[in-house]
Amino acid sequence: MATSAMDREFIEAVAAEITMGIDTAVAYWISRIESVFQNPRLTTLGRLQAIQVVVAEYKVNKGKVNLETTRGASATCSVP
Repeated sequence: MATSAMDREFIEAVAAEITMGIDTAVAYWISRIESVFQNPRLTTLGRLQAIQVVVAEYKVNKGKVNLETTRGASATCSVP
């Protein structure tokens, strides 16, 4: 029983570390995108191009040539 409790604690600790790493990574990329949107010196086209640069940088850093999309996902999103 003690081993099971220790295993569970270990698993929870690892899961917490993974979650923190994912949160940190997502926060970084979202902040990059937000900084583009908040830049008053950019035109609409300039913002689009800057977002494309951020996406390209993400792909290079992650070794992704093509990003997978969710099957059936729409190209648009709604913001409440």
